[in-house]
Amino acid sequence: GDVFMLMPDTSEAEILPFSESLNKVPKTGLHNPLKNPERYNEYAEISHKAAVALDTPEIEDFFIKCIQRVMPKSRVQAYNEVAVTRTFLKTFAGDAVRFTARGFTVPGDHAGQESKGYRFPYGPVALIAPFNFPFEIPVLQLMGCLFMGNKPIVKGSEKTSMVLEQYIRLLHACGMPMEDVDLIHSHGATMERLITNSPIRLTQFTGSSVVANRLAQVTNGKVKIEDAGFDWKILGPDASKENVDYVGWVCDQDAYAMSGQKCSAQSMLFAHSNWINHGLLDTLESLSTRRSLEDLTISPVLSVTTAHFRNHIEKLLKIPGSRLLFGGKELENHTIPDCYGAVEPTAVFVPLEEMLKTEEAYELCTTEIFGPFQVVTEY
Repeated sequence: GDVFMLMPDTSEAEILPFSESLNKVPKTGLHNPLKNPERYNEYAEISHKAAVALDTPEIEDFFIKCIQRVMPKSRVQAYNEVAVTRTFLKTFAGDAVRFTARGFTVPGDHAGQESKGYRFPYGPVALIAPFNFPFEIPVLQLMGCLFMGNKPIVKGSEKTSMVLEQYIRLLHACGMPMEDVDLIHSHGATMERLITNSPIRLTQFTGSSVVANRLAQVTNGKVKIEDAGFDWKILGPDASKENVDYVGWVCDQDAYAMSGQKCSAQSMLFAHSNWINHGLLDTLESLSTRRSLEDLTISPVLSVTTAHFRNHIEKLLKIPGSRLLFGGKELENHTIPDCYGAVEPTAVFVPLEEMLKTEEAYELCTTEIFGPFQVVTEY
């Protein structure tokens, strides 16, 4: 719970330099098929150099530890962010950047007529990235934006944006011009003020549905969204004893890896009675007990407090027939501040007929908890 890092917190009164920078960017971007096309190959070379850098053990380890410092997750989970990003960068070395800008031609219906289509950039754009994948998600989005000639202002989550800053410094070392990307460390209100008071032509947002709806309104729809999701898993009747361990392991990973802090996390499990009879619930409980703070296979929850987590469980347990399968307790021997969550992997069983009996019960059972939690039911 001690302070270990200080980051800028840009206020609404300090956005003028960012707005002025974006105002200098034309609608035609920094490059396009008709303007500065040599920059396609320049970014292919930058991508190549960045991939080589991430292949260096010391640099790879640096970014793994950067991720873990601000978004506590296991080393394997943090490594996978770096590995996926490195592969992406390798893919766009060579001619791939230029080929991505491929257009089209269509013959006309009389001599001298022809239609041509070019892949043009938007120009000044914004990118808002989430806390749970502080390296992989913003880097892949950022590079695609740069490849096509846009000038982005990038805002990572205020909790984790240090990782993004370090990557942009790496791009500078690999040859990216300093003026090609603007980075802002701020809270959401400041970024909204900047978006609505600058010539930003498109915003790419990854995060909660609440903020996504807000951005859709303030930008008049000029936003691309990857928002939250409540994910169901259905196990059919074709159960077999020899597959229980594997299916249980997949369910455990989907629900509790990264402490459930991912948009693909398993929030509800519909298990056929055949799987229940083969001991699936016991397998899930056994696997959940292997998770530990020591190796960060269970970790602090950055957007849901322990108190909120417990309150949600208590409400679910008031539904007739519901019961706590496992978890539901605060982690032992931790120093995680109260503003975060510190909870065991948890599963609550709710009978399907009770879940569907009232609108209130259904809404409660399908409320996403962005943490190590799932509702289980049987059919």
